[in-house]
Amino acid sequence: MIAPAVSRVAPQLDASLEPMQVGLIGAGNMARALARGWGDPVLCADAGSGRARVLAQELGGEALASAADVAQRADLIVLCHKPAQLKAVAKQVRIPSRARAVVSVLGATPIAAIQIAYPGMPVFRLMPNTPVEVRKGVICYAPVPGVDPELERQVLALFARLGIVVTVAESLIDVAMAVMSVGPAYQALIAEAQVDAAVRHGLSAALAGPLVVETMAGTAALLAARGNDTLTVRREVTSPGGSTARGLAALERAGLRAAFLDAIDAAAVGSAR
Repeated sequence: MIAPAVSRVAPQLDASLEPMQVGLIGAGNMARALARGWGDPVLCADAGSGRARVLAQELGGEALASAADVAQRADLIVLCHKPAQLKAVAKQVRIPSRARAVVSVLGATPIAAIQIAYPGMPVFRLMPNTPVEVRKGVICYAPVPGVDPELERQVLALFARLGIVVTVAESLIDVAMAVMSVGPAYQALIAEAQVDAAVRHGLSAALAGPLVVETMAGTAALLAARGNDTLTVRREVTSPGGSTARGLAALERAGLRAAFLDAIDAAAVGSAR
């Protein structure tokens, strides 16, 4: 029997696991979202932007001078820098260090490339989205054969604090990212478009905003409770010939489904390059 390509990792936390000191290399938007989600004092370094200092001031911890310093102080290195900096950063880190493993959240960077950059070190590839900041994230995990199970358990437990961890075959990671990684931007655009439409018809933005956002949050919770049965949830709102039916027909005429097909094609192809 062929195992499914996608499976969910239950976010079970084990109180017996010793805390791991995380070190972030790079302090951009994703590093900030991860650090805020964990809420722990951070060790971090950047390439001179000053963001590491700001992040350490916010959460406690320390902004360090270099990636090598992070490797000397952290149990787990999380690569949050630009993908093109992989080799340059690895040259700093590849010294005798305290770090037990490397986690990459770099887009368009396969496991093989990370292993070449960090020979002899266990590596993990996890792709989170920005809602990890509020512990509502989706984190895709591409397993690496031969990793120590206990170390893997510790790493996954750490990321499970930030949301749902889902196992995805690396061959499908670009498609998964074209759904969940870019998803917050798409959802924000949908919310913005709904608010703009409501304002056009007389609602204030201050009122339309909560109506849209809370409806999105409630619908997401309802879909989750119904086992992601989108058809049933949609039909429960849609009376024959009613306002919802007319609105849905308008969205179909406007090409909503085709637009999302084009979007996932564009995002997945771009990530694979």
